[in-house]
Amino acid sequence: MTLDTLEVGATARVERVRGGRAIVQRLQEMGMTTGVMVKVIRVAPLGDPLEVELRGYRLSLRKDEAAAVEVSAL
Repeated sequence: MTLDTLEVGATARVERVRGGRAIVQRLQEMGMTTGVMVKVIRVAPLGDPLEVELRGYRLSLRKDEAAAVEVSAL
């Protein structure tokens, strides 16, 4: 399952960030690392971008970035 498929309000644990080197590095620099808990706060009307909360702050991600994050729902 990937982060972009979660419903609003759902919480999950990051299992892996995949994709090209640039996107993996960018997401990891923003705190999206293995084992981090992430919650979907809201999704824009057309599904892109989405706002997530992790490590006590909120982050907006494009849908393609969220699709690069594999998660396990809790």
